[in-house]
Amino acid sequence: MLVDEHARIKVRFPASDIPRFTFIDLFAGIGGFRLAMQHFGGKCVYSSEFNEAAQLTYLHNYGEVPFGDITSEQTKMFIPEHFDVLCGGFPCQAFSVAGYRRGFDDARGTLFFEVAEIIRRHRPRAVFLENVKNLQTHDNGRTFAVIKGTLEELGYRVFSKVLNAMEHADVPQNRERIIIVAFDPEQVPNYGNFEFPEPVQLKRTIHDMIDTDVEDERYFYRENHIYYPKLREAMLSRDTIYQWRRIYVRENKSGVCPTLTANMGGGGHNVPLILTDAGIRKLTPKECANFMGFPESFEFSPRLAESRKYMQAGNSVVVPLMVRVAESITDILLGNE
Repeated sequence: MLVDEHARIKVRFPASDIPRFTFIDLFAGIGGFRLAMQHFGGKCVYSSEFNEAAQLTYLHNYGEVPFGDITSEQTKMFIPEHFDVLCGGFPCQAFSVAGYRRGFDDARGTLFFEVAEIIRRHRPRAVFLENVKNLQTHDNGRTFAVIKGTLEELGYRVFSKVLNAMEHADVPQNRERIIIVAFDPEQVPNYGNFEFPEPVQLKRTIHDMIDTDVEDERYFYRENHIYYPKLREAMLSRDTIYQWRRIYVRENKSGVCPTLTANMGGGGHNVPLILTDAGIRKLTPKECANFMGFPESFEFSPRLAESRKYMQAGNSVVVPLMVRVAESITDILLGNE
């Protein structure tokens, strides 16, 4: 299936012909990290993504099918021996208290261990990771302590900070994520000069992300819908995004989009809703990609159901935020090149 699509694909986001550095893209999703690193002349030399639907969208935009299960030695054997940066928005799995006390060995059995093992084998110059804000406080901070301690035990110097897309990337979505950056001091002696990006003014609004021409009935709630009376009563403004929270409507009063989630396309809670001249409707998958900062030319695979597209947007990273952090990383790695 993927091979057939590969034969007729047009690469929307090709890498530079003369790369400035190399990176690998783990838990690649739909390529948010890749876009950020390519923005500064990076070349992706390996990608891995377990979900086949995400693989289709990745192929549709970057012209390659990511390798699958990163826990498989057969998958890991294709990782090049040398590359400069390891990128990944790894899934967070719980770490035991017993393991917390044992440091690096404790990470075994979790997907973070797979990241740590790749770092141990290949010694990239830098590591660039993203995760949910709650990683920092999960299990009273023990989970994050294991992650940070593991990287330090591998000899890396670790920097971490919670950044919000609406405060640090001019993207009107309230999306807080912890960013972890680590450097090998032997390969990057100037690592101490690294700094996370400073806040920037939010200039874009939700209206910059919304397509006023949407007419597709799939996205609209009409009068015969079971939820319509509640929606009509609660949704009065065209300048905000609402959410359906299973049994009630929640208005987001901050003027930005609430955090997009992976389950928003399946009819569950957190479905983002707007009031337009044409009626009440959900955000489209393309609009969700806009709120994640993907370029206009980015496309989901046309072979996917709408629910898959929503899931991919909700699971992704905010591209402009990754770009800003990538700039700080490449400033350290490349200097005055």
